[in-house]
Amino acid sequence: MKSIQESLSFLPPALQGQIIQSSQAQRFPRDTEILREGQYIQVIPIVLEGLIKVFTRYEGRELLLYYIKPQESCVMSFAASRRKEPSQVFAVCEEDTTALLLPGQKVGDWVKDFPDLNALFFQQYNLRYRDLLDTIHHVLFDNMDKRLLDYLQEKVQLTGKNPLKISHRQIAQELGTAREVISRLMKKLEHENQVEQNGQSILVRER
Repeated sequence: MKSIQESLSFLPPALQGQIIQSSQAQRFPRDTEILREGQYIQVIPIVLEGLIKVFTRYEGRELLLYYIKPQESCVMSFAASRRKEPSQVFAVCEEDTTALLLPGQKVGDWVKDFPDLNALFFQQYNLRYRDLLDTIHHVLFDNMDKRLLDYLQEKVQLTGKNPLKISHRQIAQELGTAREVISRLMKKLEHENQVEQNGQSILVRER
């Protein structure tokens, strides 16, 4: 893993120093919930290593919104912290993750004094906006089998793992559908030679 200073190299040295002095790097095991709906934000993470998924939940169903990758932050946390409002999303570590936890109060001061940090969060807003548009597009216009295959291919790209260790139930939760639907579509994709299943292991074949 890169050092914290290397991971923050896109920021000016003066800001790097203040962030390193005031923030704490923390390691989170896979599946750790680091943010829940209704929670007030005390710290804002910058991912140094690993992967965090951000999702919403309604009536027992989940919908994946986006992933936070290394050198990225959570704009939902940033926005909620700035407005002193509770979170409207959940965030869970998809992989073992190391994140630099920036104190929310300090971030409010830093964005006033360092335009580069403001630019980072505006860039994150743009990325997340595109992610959300993609999610809406998939939900409204794509067949579920295409959504499923795109989801699996993105998961391989993000994690660098193939086969994937994931259950039909987890996939269904993240895509906001029923496990029975995913099981039926996985059989269809396997018949089409798009994937290969072995227990909870799914091999995604290259296009």
